[in-house]
Amino acid sequence: MEELQNVVRDGGLAVSNLPEKGRCLLTTKNFHPGEVILRQEPYVCVPNNSSTVSRCDGCFASENLKKCSACQVVWYCGSTCQKSEWKLHRLECSALSRLEKEKRKAVTPSIRLMVRLYLRRELQNEMFIPTGVTDSYNFVESLVSHLKELDEKQLVLYAQMANLVHLILQWPEINLKEIAENFSKFWHLILHNEMQLACNAHTICDCELRPVGTGLYPIVSIINHSCLPNAVLIFEGKSSVVRAVEHIPEGAEVSIAYIDTAGSTMTRQKALKEQYFFTCTCTRCIKVGQHDDIQENAILEGYRCKDDRCNGFLLRDSDKGFTCQTCGLLRSKEEVKRIVCEITAISDKKLKSTSPGNHKEVISIYKMIEKLQMELCHPFSISLMRTQEELLKILMELGDWREALAYCRLTITGYQRVYPELHPLLGLQYYTCGKIEWLLGYTEDAIKSLTRAVDILRITHGTNSPFMKELVMKLDEAHAEASYNLSSKDE
Repeated sequence: MEELQNVVRDGGLAVSNLPEKGRCLLTTKNFHPGEVILRQEPYVCVPNNSSTVSRCDGCFASENLKKCSACQVVWYCGSTCQKSEWKLHRLECSALSRLEKEKRKAVTPSIRLMVRLYLRRELQNEMFIPTGVTDSYNFVESLVSHLKELDEKQLVLYAQMANLVHLILQWPEINLKEIAENFSKFWHLILHNEMQLACNAHTICDCELRPVGTGLYPIVSIINHSCLPNAVLIFEGKSSVVRAVEHIPEGAEVSIAYIDTAGSTMTRQKALKEQYFFTCTCTRCIKVGQHDDIQENAILEGYRCKDDRCNGFLLRDSDKGFTCQTCGLLRSKEEVKRIVCEITAISDKKLKSTSPGNHKEVISIYKMIEKLQMELCHPFSISLMRTQEELLKILMELGDWREALAYCRLTITGYQRVYPELHPLLGLQYYTCGKIEWLLGYTEDAIKSLTRAVDILRITHGTNSPFMKELVMKLDEAHAEASYNLSSKDE
């Protein structure tokens, strides 16, 4: 602990233990918006490869890849990345090559990450690679195991995964319980849909927040969650970067969001309890049950007033239905149930039966869902916003830019409601909007959107990444085009 304190002290930080939270990261100096609080390389990481998507193990690139000729599991974009990963992959490759071809198909990213965890520990123990205070297996050992919180079916799954890791490594000194405990430290298995949610493992995202890999970042794991965080976690390649999104005074706790915070208190609490095994007590969550919280929950996940002229929110009124809290109009539970059933039927049946690549059919279905949601839900409903996000995505794939722009502007209105002013998703949506506006020749509108994107993303992403340099260049080009258009009119 003392060595760790010495390391983080130079960065204006301190590790502390709070009775109600456990370990946390405190500031020992002021941090300003956009300032880097912490930067850390992963202890181990892997790309999120699947049967349809492959990425380079070294840089997570997805183009010009070649598969490792020996293990036939790992991909590289070139010799530079292959050489940079060779110390660790040399052992991994040998272990994977011993597996039968059919069993190699069962080696998921999470299995690989666990294998690499043990291999890195072995290389450090034998001093083939250096061990630092912040780059040590000791951090893994100090993480909390969640085996006690799991039910029998989940324990069986962890045991099966641990057995595969044991089969790959073939190290008799490592027992299955230890491997299963490590799995419980990093992932929570959701059995009904076979999902694995990161717990102390972090989902590595690209500059546009699209998941590309998974990594273990020991010091980042110390940072606690808040639904109103004062910092944001962004990745630059494999490097994790925590930046302040507001002024953080000396002595304050650094916090980031573990989940998407666009949801009601109940939804957020449920997600945190299921995935991270704790109940959030941040300033946003302690308002649960208060009038403002009830109103916000009803707007985000409840129903709209039947009167189109009224923008009120509805609350359940015993067995009768739902009453508008603004005009008092009642909406029967039978009507609500009917529309909910229609939406569910369309979502479950028609979306699943659409043929791949039939974008127009999918758009038609989503618009049917949107129409029903607009009839049922509040205009700021999360479910309506998610439907409009899907429509935006498909319309952009089709190149229907005018309609895409309309939906992009709708989602920005929703994002402004559910996210803080300096949230990366809001900044990225402004960036998308600006690019579409510029493409359609709306240069002045594009300048406004791109300027707003820069204002947000320079805080969350910094200013030196290739992504941000490209954004600033687009804004400069839009300004130059606007100036040229103005001068042409004067002539």
